[in-house]
Amino acid sequence: MPNLPHLPPPPQLQPPETPSWETPSSVWYTPRTTPWRTPQSTQSTPVGQMVLTKPATVRFNGLDAEPRKDRVILRQPRSSRTSLWIWCVAGFCFVFSLLLIFFAIATLIVFLAIRPRIPVFDIPNANLHTIYFDTPEFFNGDLSMLVNFTNPNKKIEVKFEKLRIELFFFNRLIAAQVVQPFLQKKHETRLEPIRLISSLVGLPVNHAVELRRQLENNKIEYEIRGTFKVKAHFGMIHYSYQLHGRCQLQMTGPPTGILISRNCTTKK
Repeated sequence: MPNLPHLPPPPQLQPPETPSWETPSSVWYTPRTTPWRTPQSTQSTPVGQMVLTKPATVRFNGLDAEPRKDRVILRQPRSSRTSLWIWCVAGFCFVFSLLLIFFAIATLIVFLAIRPRIPVFDIPNANLHTIYFDTPEFFNGDLSMLVNFTNPNKKIEVKFEKLRIELFFFNRLIAAQVVQPFLQKKHETRLEPIRLISSLVGLPVNHAVELRRQLENNKIEYEIRGTFKVKAHFGMIHYSYQLHGRCQLQMTGPPTGILISRNCTTKK
């Protein structure tokens, strides 16, 4: 074969440059700080060469993802001891609570054992001596009666103090008397004479008319109210309470007015 001239080697083709990732849409819609955005390449990359890029470190709110190597020093709290006066106050409160519980239980047991009852207020007898009018609105009256105070308790003594007996006519006070204090033993009854005198007592016109009408019918209605303070004694236990007694009386007219009927109640 004839010798042919050597042909020059073919030119090496250069790989095309990596196109820029920036497009009008990406520039307009894609933020610069997008973590997955690939930086622009300014140099050509050979075909047989692999380029490893270091991933960008993501930051959240301006803080690095890598932990900081700051030293944290933990100080052990100082041991605090409770002062003596706090222990004293706590002990006093504890003892006081125990005493309250003890006295409450003892009082409950005593009340369940003796079952205290309130005294009884009653009027077994009464006499109406006088009722007359000086003027159409002012009248005078005289009423005497026996008040019965009964202590129904078999183990408790009671003392009556600040006793006041009042006479009412249609809720209008017309006479009153104070009774001296006295002591009642267990299961004792006491009859106390009471005299209620009305002197020139003014009455409204309608009350005066009603009293005259009752005098003509020989049937007069009065109301007796008693208020007194009672002190109960059971050994070393003492307690007091206020007592109210009421009696509705129906009597005949003076001068020999006698008690026809009564209705008495006693309440605290």
